Amino acid sequence: MTEQATTTTTINLLQDNIQVSAYLAEPKEPGSYPGVVVLQEIFGINTHIREVTERIAQLGYVAIAPALFQRIAPGFETGYRPEDIETGRSYAMQTQASELLSDIQLAIDYLKNLPQVKKDGFGCIGFCFGGHVAYLAATLPDIKATASFYGAGITTRTPGGGAPTVTRTEEITGTLYAFFGTEDASIPAEQVDEIATELEKYKIPHRVFRYDGADHGFFCDHRASYNPKAAADAWEQVKQLFGQLN
Repeated sequence: MTEQATTTTTINLLQDNIQVSAYLAEPKEPGSYPGVVVLQEIFGINTHIREVTERIAQLGYVAIAPALFQRIAPGFETGYRPEDIETGRSYAMQTQASELLSDIQLAIDYLKNLPQVKKDGFGCIGFCFGGHVAYLAATLPDIKATASFYGAGITTRTPGGGAPTVTRTEEITGTLYAFFGTEDASIPAEQVDEIATELEKYKIPHRVFRYDGADHGFFCDHRASYNPKAAADAWEQVKQLFGQLN
């Protein structure tokens, strides 16, 4: 597949008197493209998330990454130092599932209004905190293909409190691929098993990938835990998943 030249810009989405910043990447060539929402880690819309958004656009999608901490910390972006992790986690703990879903729907609705975007099904991809949020986003009717990377806490909690996110599995209307590393201490194997069991129980089209030797954050080449082999295979799976949108 030939990578497409892309354009990128930062936009502001307005909802309920709140401006949600978002990073947008799209192919330069005129055409009709599926839309994909990219969901950040706890580190904000940083270099890694912008690069993922651009990589998806290069494949022939219009990709948008809404700032999930906009209501708490507008413009937040950081690296991977211990103090950055602590700050990012504190912001993630302040989010609410209903607001996250509202902001994701806002991003989808923005894409729907772009003439070059197909309207009949969108993709979603998220990492770390965004991997958990992606599982939530899979319950939105517009989302037809979801890639959830190492989303911790799916079986134990939901943003803002309430029943764990896994209890909403029955609401998923599309296909979900979930990616985990076997060395990820934040997501024990039994939690991955529980996710797989729930997806099977409700007959959700899915695949669960477990990469031996891979740790949390294995897809991010800016992190010490980057695992090139696992990341390369996962990317091929993502391409196959999002190919369903074409």
